[in-house]
Amino acid sequence: MRIDAYNKISQVYQANNIQKLTRSVSASGKDKLEISSTAKDYQTAKQVLSQTPDVREDKINAIKAQMQSGTYNINMEEVASHIVDKYFEKTI
Repeated sequence: MRIDAYNKISQVYQANNIQKLTRSVSASGKDKLEISSTAKDYQTAKQVLSQTPDVREDKINAIKAQMQSGTYNINMEEVASHIVDKYFEKTI
């Protein structure tokens, strides 16, 4: 059994040779943020959508006026077709 090799192994694990790190002074020290043109477009679209009402009052008022005057006609075949389409979309 060789005991003299123990000293060499222990030297590998010793932390006597700590190297000091120097910081680079040439860095500007300021962070920089750039927003892409796509992100700017999304931001603009989001602002426009937030200003747009969820309900289109002009269409609602026009349909209400037609219903009150009795001129609002609905094609029952189209309504039935849409109901059947929605039913099969959910079941498939």
